[in-house]
Amino acid sequence: MDESTPAALAARIVAALRQGSHQAWLVGGCVRDRLLGIEPKDFDVATSARPEQVLALFPDSEIVGAHFGVIIVKQHGCHVEVSTFRSDSSYSDGRRPDAVTFETSPEKDALRRDFTINALFLDPLSGEVLDFVGGRSDLAAGLVRAVGDPLARFKEDHLRMIRAIRIAACFGFSIHPLTFAAIAQLKSLIHNVSIERIRDELLRILTEGGARRGFDLLDAASLLQELLPEVKAFQGVEQPPAFHPEGDVWTHVILMLELMGTASEPLALGVLLHDIAKPPTFRIAVDRIRFDGHVELGVEMARRILGRLKCSNESTDRVSALVAHHMRFKDVKKMKQSTLKRFLAMPHFEEHLELHRLDCLSSHRNLDNYEYALRLWRETPVEVLRPPRLITGADLIAAGLAPGESFRDILRAVEDAQLDGRINTREEALALVEDLPIVRQLRAG
Repeated sequence: MDESTPAALAARIVAALRQGSHQAWLVGGCVRDRLLGIEPKDFDVATSARPEQVLALFPDSEIVGAHFGVIIVKQHGCHVEVSTFRSDSSYSDGRRPDAVTFETSPEKDALRRDFTINALFLDPLSGEVLDFVGGRSDLAAGLVRAVGDPLARFKEDHLRMIRAIRIAACFGFSIHPLTFAAIAQLKSLIHNVSIERIRDELLRILTEGGARRGFDLLDAASLLQELLPEVKAFQGVEQPPAFHPEGDVWTHVILMLELMGTASEPLALGVLLHDIAKPPTFRIAVDRIRFDGHVELGVEMARRILGRLKCSNESTDRVSALVAHHMRFKDVKKMKQSTLKRFLAMPHFEEHLELHRLDCLSSHRNLDNYEYALRLWRETPVEVLRPPRLITGADLIAAGLAPGESFRDILRAVEDAQLDGRINTREEALALVEDLPIVRQLRAG
């Protein structure tokens, strides 16, 4: 085994703890994933050793929650979380226990965990599994079930309600009826959770490949209305059948999420929010259903929602661009060369292409414009899409023009001509400048 992997570090930690006469097991999601045949990304170890005993064996470790018995062991660029067996008291804040009691039994530790499939213990050396809560049978059945009383588990940490849905979506599992009923009953408690924790769970639902399943479950558990009422509003908003034979806006977006698979954060959010303004702009015109201005309003609404979720500025800008430009593909064959090249040269254009592909496949299924844009994007060299500027503001000043807002329009006109292939040299650019009406007005004024 490669010694620099998290798996190797976890095995070394378990071995060292046992050599020190402590119990030690892999626990949680890494055990679940291994039993499913998936290589875990992160590893957690549970032990009877107290935090100070873990630190004695691994003195360079990081103390992240000594009160809760949590130590981060770091070696070779990897890290593993080591926690002392414990039982928890009440959770006043809906996130962390008010107090913990360190235990010597892994069974006590299992009983305070969230879901049965996350409460399994594995010996990385022998492969032995400890199961005190029926997690192996639930794993075999593809079932997310709370450990013990689901109402108690969700009152302890309200985020577990979304986490149950995220795990079910990721693995294609079902949620036990009593666990699901508890989520629906306690849904309003989700507003007590920090928006950052909610955002991270929602983004994992969106990006890890089970987005449609996740949003269907969020809706069925009444969490969608609590978290994203603007998305819930998609339901029942009709669309023109000629363009959207699939049905209402909700059906359209949920089909896109199903086809999307794993995705980047901006693309996934773009798929979810690209038609966010259709409900408030819906109207029945003489000829058909219309959504006038839904792109412009959609950008505003998307930015408000992403701000509410405290998404990064970069992600917000990329999602806003996806919303702003998603309707432009319908005109791609009619664009001037300068407009088309600027369109193809947009940052992260591959995300725009994929959003449009999903948009088409979830509605009219006509991919002509997608294939046309994809071919041009692949075949056109970058230097043709983004050629070096022929002139700059300094050249305009040298030509005797006073700096001002007009420079932007002048340089844009020159760039248009360059992208259209009407000029190719600096001399031609300077000659064009002199012929521009705005420059003649400046000279005359």
